[in-house]
Amino acid sequence: MKDVVDPLPEDQVFEQIGEDGFRRLVAAFYRQIPDDDILGPMYPAEDLAGAEQRLGDFLIYRFGGPPRYVEQRGHPRLRLRHARFAIDQRARDRWLGLMDRAFRQAQLPPQAEATLRQFFEHVATFLMNRP
Repeated sequence: MKDVVDPLPEDQVFEQIGEDGFRRLVAAFYRQIPDDDILGPMYPAEDLAGAEQRLGDFLIYRFGGPPRYVEQRGHPRLRLRHARFAIDQRARDRWLGLMDRAFRQAQLPPQAEATLRQFFEHVATFLMNRP
């Protein structure tokens, strides 16, 4: 049985893991994308590095780091930015599965990981746009 870890307050995640922690997590996630049969087609190969940069910048901003994401792209508008992708239960679950593997590789502190996992679960469900 896995130990239950209390999550950190969201505004303390960046303080605990820093930009490096977010970049490790996001890089581990995106290394899996090209070979994935569900998510791979959603990410054009020529923009994979851009997608990785944007997710990293968004997470850093969202959890208390520098606001590069909003300075470059404005309000996140997550639903609008993801509307062109068919995100159903399978895609949501696969995204979370790949992120689960990324967490194992990134080896973040358990409390920060717990906070991020809660956030990802919520947002992945929120972004579903297909039955």
